[in-house]
Amino acid sequence: MAPVQINLTVNGTAHQVDVHPMERLLDVLRVKLDCTGCKEGCGEGECGSCSVFLNGNLVNSCLVPALQADGAEVRTVEGLEHDPLGQRLQAGFRECGGAQCGICTPGMLLAAHHLLQHNPTPTLEEVRVGLSGNLCRCTGYMKIYDSVLKAAES
Repeated sequence: MAPVQINLTVNGTAHQVDVHPMERLLDVLRVKLDCTGCKEGCGEGECGSCSVFLNGNLVNSCLVPALQADGAEVRTVEGLEHDPLGQRLQAGFRECGGAQCGICTPGMLLAAHHLLQHNPTPTLEEVRVGLSGNLCRCTGYMKIYDSVLKAAES
């Protein structure tokens, strides 16, 4: 099938992109828009490494057809750079060692951002549940949980 043009806003910048009908949002973001913060971990929606906000909803971009993002507002981990909560989360991850190899970090940051937006003072158990859609193979999770709790404190 021939490519189709879609319009989407990524991290506040409007884009027109030609996509194939079943091209994944993840590939459009990484390859066509150079938003390489979202990672492909599993390609099956199981690991959370490709997480983005799509119209405010936390989604796995590897499962979203790019056509579904036509007219949408997308926010990637790069979009947290100037966000006060995003900055607190990044500082918490640095201070507590929440980032190791970096594959899960973008998804963890976005999931933590989503959690803290809705629950600014979570318990450890609430952090565990809030990040449960994200897999990490390096940290054993406690450093990540500590990072989120540190951001919530500040």
